Amino acid sequence: MDKSEAEIPFKISERITLNGTLIPLTFNSDVILRWVDGGDEKSLSLEKEVLGVSMEDSRIILKCAVKSSGSGGGILCCSPTEGLVRKSLVLEASSQEYLQLWFQKLREFLDSLETKYQLHAKELAYGLDLTEYDGVICVSGDGILVEVVNGLLQRHDWDTAIKMPIGVIPAGTGNGVAKSLLDSVGDPCSAVDATVAIIRGHKTSLDIATISQGKTRFFSVLMLAWGLVADIDIESEIWRWMGGARLDLYAVKRIFQLRKYNGRIHFIPASDFEDYTEKISHKAISVQDVPFCSLKRTQTDAQESGYLGPNIDLENMNWRTIEGPFVSVWIQNVPWGSEGSMPAPNAKFSDGYLDVILMKDCAKLGLLSVLTSLSNGKHLKSPHVLYFKVKSFILEPGSRTKDSTKGGIIDCDGEVLARGNGTYKCDEKTLMSYDNLQITIDQGLATLFCPTL
Repeated sequence: MDKSEAEIPFKISERITLNGTLIPLTFNSDVILRWVDGGDEKSLSLEKEVLGVSMEDSRIILKCAVKSSGSGGGILCCSPTEGLVRKSLVLEASSQEYLQLWFQKLREFLDSLETKYQLHAKELAYGLDLTEYDGVICVSGDGILVEVVNGLLQRHDWDTAIKMPIGVIPAGTGNGVAKSLLDSVGDPCSAVDATVAIIRGHKTSLDIATISQGKTRFFSVLMLAWGLVADIDIESEIWRWMGGARLDLYAVKRIFQLRKYNGRIHFIPASDFEDYTEKISHKAISVQDVPFCSLKRTQTDAQESGYLGPNIDLENMNWRTIEGPFVSVWIQNVPWGSEGSMPAPNAKFSDGYLDVILMKDCAKLGLLSVLTSLSNGKHLKSPHVLYFKVKSFILEPGSRTKDSTKGGIIDCDGEVLARGNGTYKCDEKTLMSYDNLQITIDQGLATLFCPTL
């Protein structure tokens, strides 16, 4: 339904049977049902109290969650004095024509509560009155979760807002976060298992990565990729008509028309990886060589709305550098990038680190073997794959090795964060430019509903 259509004023008034009693019922543009029952005026808000609507034969059934009156007559969801009870309201109209009209209008409004455009979920999370809710549930792939987290962290009350528990029900193409949560206890990645986990109410903390470029920030929950993985993820959209097969087929195309990218990465290794990264780093560098993307905070920054990222002194850290060219730079916050890909089997939800999967050079057949092993984690056994954990990370993206006029794509949580010259849809505006960007991690900043053993 078009957004503008949902805003056209309307009013329906009719004597209708509600739970077996014939009453005058009104429904108009304020999306509140109003009626009189036994001399008492009653109302029902579709926005706050209606969970769903269905039509069975000649009846419309509204599933509701209403405040408990303490008199019984419903399934209690919270405490008896101030909780909600589940109730069903049954509407029967005088004719099938009126029944269809009522059902259409009710469905239109309930559908309009769904996200209608990109970043709509971010807007909703930013303006939501969180005192009215016990949690936020995202029924989608990873994209809606990312938008909700960014909306919460850009609020004035971000430090309170981000504590709101978030549930994820897999209903998209990626589902990396939902898969990671459910797989951690051996459950299948299904909407049913995710819903049960949310109902049980167990929670876990989730690290949030802050990606900075000057004063521009983006908050990531899943991954960041540059090189082969980003090219496959984004450019394969031209074959979207193929469905899920597009990723596999486009991966083969990209492998046999392999690109490599100039550039550098800088990182602070996790303590357990200091010796390993010392061996794979090309050189030790001074802090003056690290292109920090954000400056130290000022009083003006402190007055800005929203979360600014973790307040750490990056300049006094032990930075390491690896020079390109690179086939792929892939950073994960959770084990699974999608339901079929587990690039970071050792990633944890709240360890305060990001997992880096790096490929600098690889024969085409070897690269094909690496990508086909992502579902079980065996790609880490390849000598062409470097795998380590970092506290902070800086990416200096460069041009393609065989064409210096063209750059690459920086993919974050399944969306394009930046595009270089000559890339797919390079004329479209992106949040950041194809330049240095900095990633820091805040341990356990967000809270997710999670399954338990």
